[in-house]
Amino acid sequence: MSPWILFSFVAGYFILLLIVAYYTSRNSNNDSFFIGNRSSNWMLVAFGMIGTSLSGVTFVSVPGTVGFAGFSYFQVVIGYLIGYFLIALILLPLYYRLKLTSIYNYLQHRFGMVSYKTGALFFIISRTLGATARLYLVINILQIFILDNLGMPFWLTTAIILLMIILYTFEGGVKTIVFTDTLQTSFMLLGLVVCIIFIMNNLGHSFSGTLNKLNSIGLTKIFNTDTNSSSHFLKHILGGAFITIAMTGLDQEMMQKNISVKNLKDSQKNMITFSIIMALVNFLFLFLGGLLYLFAGEKGISVPPDDLFPTAALNYMPTAVSIIFIIGLISALFPSADGALTALTSSFCIDILGLKRRKNWNESRQKRVRLTTHFTFAFLFFVVVLGFKLLDNKSIIDVILKVAGFTYGPLLGLFAFGIFTRRAVVDRLALPVCVIAPFIILGIDVVNNIEWYQPQLNISGLWVEKIKGLSQAVFGSFKIGYELLIYNGLLTFLGLWAISKKSLAGKN
Repeated sequence: MSPWILFSFVAGYFILLLIVAYYTSRNSNNDSFFIGNRSSNWMLVAFGMIGTSLSGVTFVSVPGTVGFAGFSYFQVVIGYLIGYFLIALILLPLYYRLKLTSIYNYLQHRFGMVSYKTGALFFIISRTLGATARLYLVINILQIFILDNLGMPFWLTTAIILLMIILYTFEGGVKTIVFTDTLQTSFMLLGLVVCIIFIMNNLGHSFSGTLNKLNSIGLTKIFNTDTNSSSHFLKHILGGAFITIAMTGLDQEMMQKNISVKNLKDSQKNMITFSIIMALVNFLFLFLGGLLYLFAGEKGISVPPDDLFPTAALNYMPTAVSIIFIIGLISALFPSADGALTALTSSFCIDILGLKRRKNWNESRQKRVRLTTHFTFAFLFFVVVLGFKLLDNKSIIDVILKVAGFTYGPLLGLFAFGIFTRRAVVDRLALPVCVIAPFIILGIDVVNNIEWYQPQLNISGLWVEKIKGLSQAVFGSFKIGYELLIYNGLLTFLGLWAISKKSLAGKN
């Protein structure tokens, strides 16, 4: 299929986003950018958040895992579902009661200015790394399957895509993104459903027939009962729940959309509706992964897991299906990047620069600062995406969840300590505690999972064997999985307890 045809559809899709942005950003101001004037429709937010949460990682990486892990990823999805309900019942009431623009203002209310800025700083680091990893995955696919054939270098592809995102987000912010995410989620789900239907028809299978076939070869197995395995069901379910609490409930990007809804009741309806749909959509992606595995077997396709879906869609399916796949793929790209860019701009302006506290800055000056910050983060995204290009190619979903375990752990510890205790911390020591905890957990995880780190750290075989021996002596056969985030949050919690004292005020 001609790369020019695919490229023309990408360009047309972007023009459609610009049209939506034009109409939704009219008469917008700083409050529109930051919280959508607190007037977003909860149903639009719920539907649009599906695209933001799934991103290109779910679209490409989750189906690719089925060939070697079956449906075990659904263990994590069960954890996600639990986490979303906890956010709706515990965190959203807190955010609405305090009428927060940035959720990290809670940490200032509870502990003080250093804790507040520490929480915002860890969000900025977390979201920058997570969003750019997702962005890299999709840009790399577009590069390999379309733009290399047009002679366009990777750096230029990255720059153009980031420029596209800037053009439709810099004015309207959240007010625009609520609508563009809805549009993009629709196209992403369309791509998913069309590809499932095509492959089933091509293989001559029904939905139930496909499940029976996958079950016969052991690919529908969900629960892993090996307690030493890193993918044991309790590790995945608990890890998934806490990853959701941290990466959604303690994440300014995701909560920025939720608190833009008119009232708490609607925001809770949004979260619960979204969580149920998310579980169903994730199951469909796993089902698609099983179909792709069967399809690859018939067609003789042998590629890395993250390349399986794009290779099948672009090289072995009709032109119409390939076009729908590309539109679905870029629809998965933009929600994870545009929301992150907007949220990072909001957090830096409000939390680090204190934009809302500067009463002597008029609306015009605040807008100039916001735009400068927005463009600066776009450039940072550009640099970090190029950095991912230099790394050894791993399954991006593993990279993202691993990074989340380290960077969201301190946020989990800070919020848990604030909500579940009435103790006051020595505010100036909060930052050292939150920095030390993830480094200790990183050292433990390197020892426990040295095979995962060896390519990135370029460790010699002799040292790997020594570290394996140390791991065997300390941990036995036990392997740390996605519950890494819990250990990090717990260590942060204990560190905060060590620098705390009883609070007479008992704020929470």
